[in-house]
Amino acid sequence: MGESQKMRVSKRIAAIAESATLAVDSKAKALKAAGRPVIGFGAGEPDFPTPDYIVNAAIEAAKIPANHRYTPVAGLPELREAIVNKTKRDSNYEITADQVLVTNGGKQAVNQAFAVLLDPGDEVIVPSPYWTTYPECINLAGGKMVEVFADEAQDYLVTVEQLEKVRTAKTKVLLFCSPSNPTGAVYSPAQVKKIGEWALANNLWVITDEIYEHLLYDGATAPSICVLVPKLADQTIIINGVAKTYAMTGWRVGWMIGPKDIIKAATNLHSHSTANVANVPQRAAIAALNGDLSAVHKMGEAFDRRRKLIVKLLNEIPGVTCPTPTGAFYVYPSVKGVLGKTIRGKSPKTSAELATLILDEVEVAAVPGEAFGPSGYLRFSYATSDADITEGIGRVKKLLSEAI
Repeated sequence: MGESQKMRVSKRIAAIAESATLAVDSKAKALKAAGRPVIGFGAGEPDFPTPDYIVNAAIEAAKIPANHRYTPVAGLPELREAIVNKTKRDSNYEITADQVLVTNGGKQAVNQAFAVLLDPGDEVIVPSPYWTTYPECINLAGGKMVEVFADEAQDYLVTVEQLEKVRTAKTKVLLFCSPSNPTGAVYSPAQVKKIGEWALANNLWVITDEIYEHLLYDGATAPSICVLVPKLADQTIIINGVAKTYAMTGWRVGWMIGPKDIIKAATNLHSHSTANVANVPQRAAIAALNGDLSAVHKMGEAFDRRRKLIVKLLNEIPGVTCPTPTGAFYVYPSVKGVLGKTIRGKSPKTSAELATLILDEVEVAAVPGEAFGPSGYLRFSYATSDADITEGIGRVKKLLSEAI
């Protein structure tokens, strides 16, 4: 057999791992469709419908012939201007429209940011636990991920000292995400400033993922790193979108903000990958960003209530330790106290094995820590109903209480 027959898929693409979070969510939905009483905590998306005023804007936009045609690759001028105004309103960060590229969700913005910045061999420091997509985007761009792990004793927050230990002559980018997926951890303004000053002093680029900026609790704040360290603006790319804030995950509208030359390069790439984002979702995003945040705050109140509930229930389980997150809609409990114990005839030694056991035995879907970094943890999304949280974590508690 010839080499071309052996490798039907390119090595570059074959090396990409399936999104663990989407895989868990798909499996849970498939089991539920088959009639199984599965409760899924895997998906990172609000369970609320998109607010009516946004949906209505999309309906009206679909009737307009101009929205049936190609539009500017970088995004509708009205949407880019709305992003400029929103960034000033929410972050007190002033930009211009030519610093904005509208993308097919935040995920494409992440992909393009690494594609534009990295050459083969460039290193990217990624605080761990991290979102599953970051390593794959770095690999696709030819870069090398350098992981820096902060455990529950540090509230999952890395320090400048940890970052400095792994910095080399090849380090080009720091990936920063606060509030964090998967942990819900939020860096304090003082921590953000210290990290930003370190990046500036070492001439590093920063890609900062701000998709969860409005999901904050207990008085936490998430100031943009460019606001706290203004001189860093010329070497920072901001990733954001409407998905989490406005319950618009399926609409696929995100954006990247950065220096004009970087955005121009990313726009060129965009022109050969997808061209413009679909116009009707762009029109919906304009309505979202130009509206007030009352619907966002209402959803936030529900998330806050659920956050407190799920943390309480998880911490009642023997061998489980769950820090209280102050952002996003995830909890990231340590399950190291359970691993190695016997549960219904099985002895899971990794969080991946434990997640499989929980799904098989009590039909509750969570994402194992291996998807985000080291083993020993599970991620539960509390973007689901109070009833499902109570029932689902109750099932987990019953199962894990049998551990011997």
